[in-house]
Amino acid sequence: MTTLAPPPASAAPEGGQRSATPSARLGRLFTGAPEDPRWARPALWAILVLATALYAWNMNSLTGNSFYNAAVYSGTKSWKAFFFGALDAGSFITVDKPPFALWVMGLSARIFGYGSWQLALPMVAVGTGSVALLYRMVKRDFGAVAGTIAALVLTLTPITVAITRDTNPDPILVFLMLLGAAALMKAVRNGRLMPLVWSAVAIGFAFNTKMMQAYVVLPVFFLVYLWAAQLSLGRRIRNLAVATVALVVSSAWWMVIVDLIPASSRPYIGGSTDNTVWDLVIGYNGFGRIFGASSSVGSQGNGASFGGSAGIYRLFNEIMGGQISWLIPFALIALVGGLVLRGRAPRTDAKRAALLLWGGWFVLHYLTFALAEGTFHPYYVTAMAPGIAAVAGAGGVLLYRAFKEGSAAKWAWVLPLAIAASTVLAVVLLQRVSGSGTVYTVAEVVAGVAGTAAVLGLLAGRFLGRQRLMGFAVLAAVVALLAGPTAYSVSAATSSSANGTNPTAGPSTGGGMGGGPGGSSSKSGSTSGQSMGQPPSGTKPSGNAPSGSGSSSTKTESGAAPSGSESSKSSGGGGGMGGGTQVSSAMISYLKKNQDGATWLVAVATDQTASEIILESGQPVISMGGWSGSDNAMTLAKLKSLVKSGTLHYIVVSSNGGQSTNSEISTWVKKHGTAVSSYSGLYRLDASDVS
Repeated sequence: MTTLAPPPASAAPEGGQRSATPSARLGRLFTGAPEDPRWARPALWAILVLATALYAWNMNSLTGNSFYNAAVYSGTKSWKAFFFGALDAGSFITVDKPPFALWVMGLSARIFGYGSWQLALPMVAVGTGSVALLYRMVKRDFGAVAGTIAALVLTLTPITVAITRDTNPDPILVFLMLLGAAALMKAVRNGRLMPLVWSAVAIGFAFNTKMMQAYVVLPVFFLVYLWAAQLSLGRRIRNLAVATVALVVSSAWWMVIVDLIPASSRPYIGGSTDNTVWDLVIGYNGFGRIFGASSSVGSQGNGASFGGSAGIYRLFNEIMGGQISWLIPFALIALVGGLVLRGRAPRTDAKRAALLLWGGWFVLHYLTFALAEGTFHPYYVTAMAPGIAAVAGAGGVLLYRAFKEGSAAKWAWVLPLAIAASTVLAVVLLQRVSGSGTVYTVAEVVAGVAGTAAVLGLLAGRFLGRQRLMGFAVLAAVVALLAGPTAYSVSAATSSSANGTNPTAGPSTGGGMGGGPGGSSSKSGSTSGQSMGQPPSGTKPSGNAPSGSGSSSTKTESGAAPSGSESSKSSGGGGGMGGGTQVSSAMISYLKKNQDGATWLVAVATDQTASEIILESGQPVISMGGWSGSDNAMTLAKLKSLVKSGTLHYIVVSSNGGQSTNSEISTWVKKHGTAVSSYSGLYRLDASDVS
């Protein structure tokens, strides 16, 4: 009888990569897997360093969105405010988004202290993480060249640079969606249930970051798995049903908990019409964004747009073009070409499944953002960037292979056409901003010259059989297609006048609602002359208070500033119910001196005003009307109760600046309150004033 001898100690077991020593695994972290080209891993590290530099440049002075900054600060002072995502530490009203992004920034602030870089750190981390994750996914299916191109395109997408340097929740949304895509493709390849469940959970957390926007990719997720997973149709349907349950649970748990808590025991749900998260989901952050719907489905930001009029060409207009559209022609041609090339592959072909995933991601986001008639900010389209980047990398590599090896009649023109189309678009976009700076003029020349060289070099190399010439032509194409995005991205990374509320990259291109870094806008559609996002400093928040004017009363109280002259700094108070009332540093000092044990320093009309005072004073402030001033968060009965209990003494009443303070509240405050003579619109109320 013959026996099998055990393998020698030096033999590697099946799947030899697992037997690598710790030092070998560490070495591969920097050099890559043995089968990878030697340049691949160093190139990835160079791109990750570039991404980190763009996202984190001068991180300590990043402004961010003062609305979310104030909510993060409040969450560091109160776990109740932290859980609900309340704007103020007293938990009177929430922000108009679910709180997951606030939790991420809030934990950073609790660990490292509250300040600019502490809030920026998670955004830089997820931004760079998204680049690394996209590289890994595209490389897995299409190779190192495709992965490198995809990672570089995502890194240099201008709006992605701009929003990653901000405290809006979008970078976290994108990272979670990419995690979901990675898990989905793993489930497609191995046929197992749990990766699909984890994909659903990732999208559920994305929902708790930005609600319905997270679901834009769901149709393509479902279709890719249903078509390509290596299972029988019955098991695919069963697994999708289980994943749907996981999606519902991971999406709805916070909403269900909040809506089950009595309204008297939690903050008002900002942005809703009936004080429920469900209304926020289907209304203001749901159908209202798509259809510009009336309050019947919630959107108080009805029709407000910072990215130009809705329409199929919106993403190419003067506002949006420089933010995202540079590679759209190339990506569209590459997507169609890639799908044709994989057309006869088996149903379970991973490359075609990946093309369908990234192409669907790109197309669904394009249609959603182009046609949305509700509130639309340019930075929303950062969610489309991974789809464009992945299709550009994967489809571009497939087209190049077909260009080299395929029939001249069928494929010799496709890759040059794709390059030429995006080169022409780049020149058009850069001509729009000619005169805005030397960098854009240089980028225009580089794009035109390199694009021409790329097209001619490819054709000459193909028909003359010069492989090296084609290689140089491909490098020229990369330069041509990324010259414009690079100029815009560097501008976004180095600008000292970024708009924290509506960040964009590159120079202002007009359209007062969505220009460049210096452009001024507010979230609800009204504008003011200065940026709202003052940078927090160290562990103590800072921020400048809004400006305007108010009304007066015959009952007066002296309100001289404690010392020094009244500060002239002001910002953000423009629109909404308190839009015109001056809230200066001197007024804040006066309010703090005379707070008399009240929970809230003052009640004002809108979130914009409240967030600035919170950052300036470090004290809870009531926003009576939410972001747009139309929330029913404060009623007269509630105001009387707060005054009678001594938790609120001061209220700012305004009748100008967009929408006025609730007339019933305004009338009662003027009748029963004592006007503070030094600060127009400010009234003092005590328990004795409540009948």
